[in-house]
Amino acid sequence: MPGRRAFLASVAAIPLAFAQPNVAPGSITYEEVPYPYPVKFLPLTVYAQEVRLAYMDVPPAGTPNGKTVVLLHGMNFGGFYFKGPIEALRNAGYRVVVPDQIGFGRSSKPVIPYNLHDMALNTRTLLQTLGLQKALIFGHSMGGMLAARFAASYPAMTEKLVLCNPIGVTDTRWEQPWRSTQEAWKALVNRTPAEAWQASLANIQRYFPNAWKPEYEEYVRILYAPTLSSEWPRFAMVRATVQQIPYLDPVVHDWEHIKSPALVLAGENDGPDFPGRARHIAETIPGAKLVLIPNVGHVPHLQVPEVFNRDLLRFLQ
Repeated sequence: MPGRRAFLASVAAIPLAFAQPNVAPGSITYEEVPYPYPVKFLPLTVYAQEVRLAYMDVPPAGTPNGKTVVLLHGMNFGGFYFKGPIEALRNAGYRVVVPDQIGFGRSSKPVIPYNLHDMALNTRTLLQTLGLQKALIFGHSMGGMLAARFAASYPAMTEKLVLCNPIGVTDTRWEQPWRSTQEAWKALVNRTPAEAWQASLANIQRYFPNAWKPEYEEYVRILYAPTLSSEWPRFAMVRATVQQIPYLDPVVHDWEHIKSPALVLAGENDGPDFPGRARHIAETIPGAKLVLIPNVGHVPHLQVPEVFNRDLLRFLQ
Protein backbone atom coordinates (compact mmCIF):
# COMPACT_ATOMS: atom_id res chain seq x y z
CA MET A 1 0.00 0.00 0.00
CA PRO A 2 2.21 2.88 -1.24
CA GLY A 3 -0.30 5.48 -0.05
CA ARG A 4 -0.22 4.21 3.51
CA ARG A 5 3.58 3.92 3.50
CA ALA A 6 3.88 7.51 2.30
CA PHE A 7 1.49 8.72 5.00
CA LEU A 8 3.34 6.89 7.77
CA ALA A 9 6.63 8.22 6.42
CA SER A 10 5.24 11.77 6.55
CA VAL A 11 4.23 11.26 10.19
CA ALA A 12 7.61 9.73 11.02
CA ALA A 13 9.30 12.71 9.38
CA ILE A 14 7.75 15.08 11.93
CA PRO A 15 10.68 15.90 14.19
CA LEU A 16 10.48 14.48 17.69
CA ALA A 17 12.04 17.77 18.64
CA PHE A 18 10.76 17.97 22.16
CA ALA A 19 12.77 16.11 24.75
CA GLN A 20 10.87 14.94 27.81
CA PRO A 21 10.14 18.25 29.54
CA ASN A 22 9.90 19.16 33.20
CA VAL A 23 6.11 18.78 33.52
CA ALA A 24 4.42 18.78 36.90
CA PRO A 25 2.00 15.93 37.68
CA GLY A 26 -1.44 16.83 36.41
CA SER A 27 -4.82 16.25 38.01
CA ILE A 28 -6.80 13.47 36.36
CA THR A 29 -9.74 15.90 36.38
CA TYR A 30 -7.69 18.52 34.52
CA GLU A 31 -8.00 21.18 37.22
CA GLU A 32 -4.88 22.98 35.98
CA VAL A 33 -5.96 22.93 32.31
CA PRO A 34 -7.44 26.30 31.30
CA TYR A 35 -10.93 26.21 29.82
CA PRO A 36 -12.15 29.13 27.70
CA TYR A 37 -15.35 29.60 29.73
CA PRO A 38 -16.55 28.70 33.25
CA VAL A 39 -17.14 25.01 33.82
CA LYS A 40 -20.32 23.81 35.50
CA PHE A 41 -21.20 20.34 36.77
CA LEU A 42 -24.25 18.12 36.41
CA PRO A 43 -24.58 15.38 39.09
CA LEU A 44 -25.31 11.94 37.65
CA THR A 45 -25.49 8.39 38.93
CA VAL A 46 -23.82 5.81 36.68
CA TYR A 47 -23.35 2.15 37.56
CA ALA A 48 -24.29 2.95 41.21
CA GLN A 49 -21.59 5.62 41.40
CA GLU A 50 -22.17 9.32 42.03
CA VAL A 51 -20.31 11.34 39.38
CA ARG A 52 -20.18 14.84 37.89
CA LEU A 53 -20.50 15.70 34.22
CA ALA A 54 -18.53 18.88 33.47
CA TYR A 55 -19.77 21.25 30.79
CA MET A 56 -19.57 24.79 29.47
CA ASP A 57 -22.77 26.63 28.59
CA VAL A 58 -21.78 29.69 26.58
CA PRO A 59 -24.40 32.31 25.67
CA PRO A 60 -24.42 33.95 22.24
CA ALA A 61 -22.69 37.25 21.66
CA GLY A 62 -24.77 39.98 20.09
CA THR A 63 -28.19 39.04 18.74
CA PRO A 64 -29.18 35.44 19.62
CA ASN A 65 -30.48 33.32 16.75
CA GLY A 66 -32.37 31.00 19.10
CA LYS A 67 -30.29 27.93 18.23
CA THR A 68 -27.86 25.84 20.28
CA VAL A 69 -24.79 23.96 19.08
CA VAL A 70 -23.43 21.03 21.10
CA LEU A 71 -19.70 20.32 20.64
CA LEU A 72 -18.60 16.75 21.40
CA HIS A 73 -14.86 16.26 21.95
CA GLY A 74 -12.42 13.60 20.81
CA MET A 75 -10.75 10.82 22.79
CA ASN A 76 -7.50 12.64 23.59
CA PHE A 77 -9.18 15.93 24.46
CA GLY A 78 -11.89 17.63 26.49
CA GLY A 79 -13.91 20.74 25.85
CA PHE A 80 -10.82 22.92 26.38
CA TYR A 81 -9.68 22.59 22.73
CA PHE A 82 -12.91 24.06 21.32
CA LYS A 83 -12.11 27.70 22.14
CA GLY A 84 -11.95 28.74 18.46
CA PRO A 85 -15.23 27.10 17.39
CA ILE A 86 -17.00 28.43 20.50
CA GLU A 87 -16.00 31.99 19.62
CA ALA A 88 -17.02 31.63 15.98
CA LEU A 89 -20.39 30.13 16.91
CA ARG A 90 -21.30 32.54 19.71
CA ASN A 91 -20.35 35.50 17.54
CA ALA A 92 -22.78 34.15 14.95
CA GLY A 93 -25.58 34.15 17.55
CA TYR A 94 -25.49 30.54 18.73
CA ARG A 95 -25.64 29.28 22.29
CA VAL A 96 -22.85 26.70 22.67
CA VAL A 97 -22.93 23.73 25.05
CA VAL A 98 -19.69 21.77 25.47
CA PRO A 99 -19.79 18.70 27.72
CA ASP A 100 -16.79 16.72 28.92
CA GLN A 101 -18.02 13.15 28.74
CA ILE A 102 -17.70 11.06 31.90
CA GLY A 103 -14.11 9.77 31.88
CA PHE A 104 -12.75 12.87 30.13
CA GLY A 105 -11.61 16.40 30.91
CA ARG A 106 -12.97 17.80 34.16
CA SER A 107 -15.67 15.14 34.50
CA SER A 108 -15.42 12.26 36.97
CA LYS A 109 -13.25 9.27 36.13
CA PRO A 110 -15.11 6.18 37.39
CA VAL A 111 -14.03 2.72 36.30
CA ILE A 112 -17.12 1.61 34.37
CA PRO A 113 -17.86 -0.14 31.04
CA TYR A 114 -17.66 2.94 28.80
CA ASN A 115 -19.85 2.96 25.70
CA LEU A 116 -21.48 5.39 23.29
CA HIS A 117 -25.05 4.62 24.40
CA ASP A 118 -24.32 5.87 27.92
CA MET A 119 -22.49 8.93 26.57
CA ALA A 120 -25.42 9.77 24.31
CA LEU A 121 -27.88 9.31 27.17
CA ASN A 122 -25.79 11.53 29.47
CA THR A 123 -25.66 14.18 26.75
CA ARG A 124 -29.43 14.02 26.33
CA THR A 125 -29.86 14.34 30.12
CA LEU A 126 -27.66 17.44 30.10
CA LEU A 127 -29.64 19.05 27.28
CA GLN A 128 -32.94 18.26 28.99
CA THR A 129 -31.63 19.72 32.26
CA LEU A 130 -30.73 22.90 30.36
CA GLY A 131 -34.26 23.05 28.93
CA LEU A 132 -33.19 22.24 25.37
CA GLN A 133 -35.53 20.18 23.22
CA LYS A 134 -33.44 20.35 20.06
CA ALA A 135 -29.84 21.21 19.16
CA LEU A 136 -27.29 21.21 16.37
CA ILE A 137 -24.90 18.34 17.16
CA PHE A 138 -21.21 18.52 16.24
CA GLY A 139 -18.73 15.75 17.00
CA HIS A 140 -14.99 15.54 16.37
CA SER A 141 -12.99 12.29 16.26
CA MET A 142 -14.49 9.99 18.94
CA GLY A 143 -17.06 12.76 19.35
CA GLY A 144 -18.01 12.03 15.74
CA MET A 145 -18.89 8.48 16.75
CA LEU A 146 -20.88 9.82 19.69
CA ALA A 147 -22.64 12.41 17.52
CA ALA A 148 -23.69 9.68 15.10
CA ARG A 149 -25.03 7.54 17.95
CA PHE A 150 -26.86 10.54 19.44
CA ALA A 151 -28.45 11.49 16.11
CA ALA A 152 -29.53 7.91 15.39
CA SER A 153 -30.87 7.42 18.93
CA TYR A 154 -32.53 10.81 19.44
CA PRO A 155 -33.60 12.13 16.04
CA ALA A 156 -36.19 14.50 17.51
CA MET A 157 -33.45 16.31 19.44
CA THR A 158 -31.02 16.50 16.52
CA GLU A 159 -31.71 19.51 14.32
CA LYS A 160 -28.56 19.07 12.24
CA LEU A 161 -25.48 16.85 12.52
CA VAL A 162 -21.82 17.52 11.74
CA LEU A 163 -19.24 14.73 11.83
CA CYS A 164 -15.68 16.08 11.85
CA ASN A 165 -12.88 13.59 11.15
CA PRO A 166 -14.72 10.82 12.97
CA ILE A 167 -12.93 7.68 14.07
CA GLY A 168 -14.63 4.29 14.01
CA VAL A 169 -15.08 4.52 10.24
CA THR A 170 -14.87 0.72 9.88
CA ASP A 171 -15.97 -2.22 12.02
CA THR A 172 -12.54 -3.21 13.34
CA ARG A 173 -13.82 -6.32 15.09
CA TRP A 174 -13.07 -8.24 11.89
CA GLU A 175 -9.80 -6.45 11.11
CA GLN A 176 -7.73 -7.03 14.26
CA PRO A 177 -7.64 -9.38 17.24
CA TRP A 178 -9.15 -8.45 20.59
CA ARG A 179 -6.81 -6.99 23.21
CA SER A 180 -8.09 -7.36 26.76
CA THR A 181 -8.65 -4.33 28.95
CA GLN A 182 -6.20 -5.74 31.49
CA GLU A 183 -3.50 -6.06 28.84
CA ALA A 184 -4.12 -2.52 27.59
CA TRP A 185 -4.04 -1.19 31.18
CA LYS A 186 -0.73 -2.92 31.94
CA ALA A 187 0.81 -1.41 28.82
CA LEU A 188 -0.18 2.07 30.01
CA VAL A 189 0.86 1.81 33.67
CA ASN A 190 4.17 0.10 32.89
CA ARG A 191 5.46 2.94 30.71
CA THR A 192 8.35 4.96 32.04
CA PRO A 193 7.87 8.75 32.11
CA ALA A 194 10.05 9.02 29.01
CA GLU A 195 7.93 6.42 27.21
CA ALA A 196 4.71 8.13 28.33
CA TRP A 197 6.00 11.45 26.98
CA GLN A 198 6.96 9.95 23.62
CA ALA A 199 3.59 8.18 23.37
CA SER A 200 1.74 11.43 24.13
CA LEU A 201 3.88 13.30 21.62
CA ALA A 202 3.31 10.72 18.90
CA ASN A 203 -0.44 10.72 19.65
CA ILE A 204 -0.73 14.45 18.97
CA GLN A 205 1.85 14.70 16.18
CA ARG A 206 0.02 12.20 14.00
CA TYR A 207 -2.94 14.58 13.90
CA PHE A 208 -0.89 17.17 11.99
CA PRO A 209 1.16 15.38 9.29
CA ASN A 210 3.58 17.84 7.65
CA ALA A 211 1.92 20.71 9.57
CA TRP A 212 3.40 20.67 13.08
CA LYS A 213 3.49 23.93 15.03
CA PRO A 214 5.21 24.50 18.39
CA GLU A 215 1.93 25.58 20.00
CA TYR A 216 0.54 22.07 19.53
CA GLU A 217 2.91 20.89 22.27
CA GLU A 218 0.36 22.27 24.75
CA TYR A 219 -1.91 19.32 23.94
CA VAL A 220 0.98 16.87 24.38
CA ARG A 221 1.59 18.26 27.87
CA ILE A 222 -2.11 18.02 28.74
CA LEU A 223 -2.16 14.37 27.65
CA TYR A 224 1.09 13.57 29.45
CA ALA A 225 0.71 15.33 32.81
CA PRO A 226 -1.88 12.92 34.35
CA THR A 227 0.51 9.99 33.74
CA LEU A 228 2.67 11.47 36.53
CA SER A 229 -0.23 11.63 39.00
CA SER A 230 -0.59 9.21 41.92
CA GLU A 231 -4.09 8.53 40.53
CA TRP A 232 -2.74 7.48 37.13
CA PRO A 233 -3.30 3.72 37.66
CA ARG A 234 -7.07 4.36 38.00
CA PHE A 235 -7.15 6.85 35.15
CA ALA A 236 -5.11 4.40 33.04
CA MET A 237 -7.91 1.85 33.45
CA VAL A 238 -10.39 4.48 32.28
CA ARG A 239 -8.17 5.24 29.28
CA ALA A 240 -7.74 1.55 28.48
CA THR A 241 -11.51 1.10 28.56
CA VAL A 242 -12.47 4.12 26.46
CA GLN A 243 -9.84 3.25 23.84
CA GLN A 244 -11.76 0.03 23.20
CA ILE A 245 -14.95 1.87 22.22
CA PRO A 246 -14.25 1.80 18.45
CA TYR A 247 -13.79 -1.98 18.69
CA LEU A 248 -16.68 -2.79 21.01
CA ASP A 249 -19.23 -0.17 19.96
CA PRO A 250 -18.97 0.48 16.20
CA VAL A 251 -21.24 3.09 14.63
CA VAL A 252 -20.96 1.95 11.02
CA HIS A 253 -24.53 0.67 11.25
CA ASP A 254 -25.84 3.89 12.82
CA TRP A 255 -25.25 6.09 9.78
CA GLU A 256 -28.08 4.73 7.66
CA HIS A 257 -30.55 5.43 10.50
CA ILE A 258 -29.69 9.14 10.80
CA LYS A 259 -32.61 11.30 9.71
CA SER A 260 -31.22 14.80 10.35
CA PRO A 261 -29.53 16.95 7.71
CA ALA A 262 -25.87 16.01 8.02
CA LEU A 263 -22.42 17.17 6.99
CA VAL A 264 -19.16 15.24 7.01
CA LEU A 265 -16.56 17.99 7.44
CA ALA A 266 -12.99 16.77 7.57
CA GLY A 267 -9.34 17.33 6.85
CA GLU A 268 -8.56 14.95 4.02
CA ASN A 269 -4.98 14.22 5.18
CA ASP A 270 -6.13 11.98 8.03
CA GLY A 271 -4.59 8.82 6.66
CA PRO A 272 -4.41 7.38 3.14
CA ASP A 273 -7.79 5.65 3.30
CA PHE A 274 -9.69 8.41 5.06
CA PRO A 275 -11.05 10.42 2.07
CA GLY A 276 -12.72 7.32 0.66
CA ARG A 277 -14.13 6.36 4.03
CA ALA A 278 -15.44 9.88 4.60
CA ARG A 279 -17.21 9.68 1.25
CA HIS A 280 -18.70 6.35 2.29
CA ILE A 281 -20.10 7.91 5.48
CA ALA A 282 -21.63 10.80 3.52
CA GLU A 283 -23.12 8.38 1.00
CA THR A 284 -24.57 6.16 3.76
CA ILE A 285 -26.26 8.95 5.74
CA PRO A 286 -29.36 9.85 3.69
CA GLY A 287 -28.88 13.22 1.99
CA ALA A 288 -25.58 14.02 3.75
CA LYS A 289 -23.07 16.49 2.38
CA LEU A 290 -19.30 16.09 2.28
CA VAL A 291 -16.60 18.77 2.60
CA LEU A 292 -12.98 17.60 2.56
CA ILE A 293 -10.43 20.29 3.41
CA PRO A 294 -7.25 19.77 1.34
CA ASN A 295 -3.85 19.35 3.00
CA VAL A 296 -5.37 19.28 6.51
CA GLY A 297 -5.11 16.54 9.12
CA HIS A 298 -7.24 15.21 11.94
CA VAL A 299 -8.04 18.45 13.81
CA PRO A 300 -9.06 21.09 11.25
CA HIS A 301 -10.45 23.51 13.82
CA LEU A 302 -6.90 23.87 15.21
CA GLN A 303 -4.98 23.66 11.95
CA VAL A 304 -7.08 25.90 9.68
CA PRO A 305 -9.62 27.65 11.92
CA GLU A 306 -10.75 30.23 9.35
CA VAL A 307 -11.57 27.59 6.73
CA PHE A 308 -13.15 25.29 9.29
CA ASN A 309 -15.35 28.00 10.82
CA ARG A 310 -16.47 29.19 7.39
CA ASP A 311 -17.55 25.70 6.27
CA LEU A 312 -19.20 24.89 9.60
CA LEU A 313 -21.22 28.08 9.76
CA ARG A 314 -22.21 27.80 6.12
CA PHE A 315 -23.85 24.44 6.83
CA LEU A 316 -25.43 25.38 10.15
CA GLN A 317 -26.93 28.57 8.79
